[in-house]
Amino acid sequence: MKQFFRIIANKVSQSAGSPYAFMIAFLVVLAWAVTGSFFEYSDTWQLVINTGTTIVTFLMVFLIQNTQNRDGKALQLKLDELIRASKARDSFVGLESLTDEELADIDNEFKKLHDDNKVAPAVHKLHARIQAEHQRRLSLRGAGKALQTFLRKDINKK
Repeated sequence: MKQFFRIIANKVSQSAGSPYAFMIAFLVVLAWAVTGSFFEYSDTWQLVINTGTTIVTFLMVFLIQNTQNRDGKALQLKLDELIRASKARDSFVGLESLTDEELADIDNEFKKLHDDNKVAPAVHKLHARIQAEHQRRLSLRGAGKALQTFLRKDINKK
């Protein structure tokens, strides 16, 4: 079953990303729009496109996630092999399982190394963006926890 799904997901994702798939989807939407006046822009006419796009989107989410999982794992394995074959630190294998805080600590270590080596301004800008994104995620996580706490208190009052 897994092998069958992998093959189907791979073929569908390749096909869905092609210019032909885009043109077919565009023509379907165009045909739907043109037939609107014929069906007097009825609720059924609208329901056809809504239902069709919802079903396609629902199924494509799973195929895209499967493809991304496979691609991400393959990339991770390639990077792990490069680390293993080079003089890079072996402790970097498996970094994807660290927490955001641990990754931020390692990022800060590299910033210090880069600052000491007088890296290009573009690298400094990249690190600033990484730090800003990290701070944004932490603030979102904090807001989410605050919302959960608020909702729990509200539910417990009832």
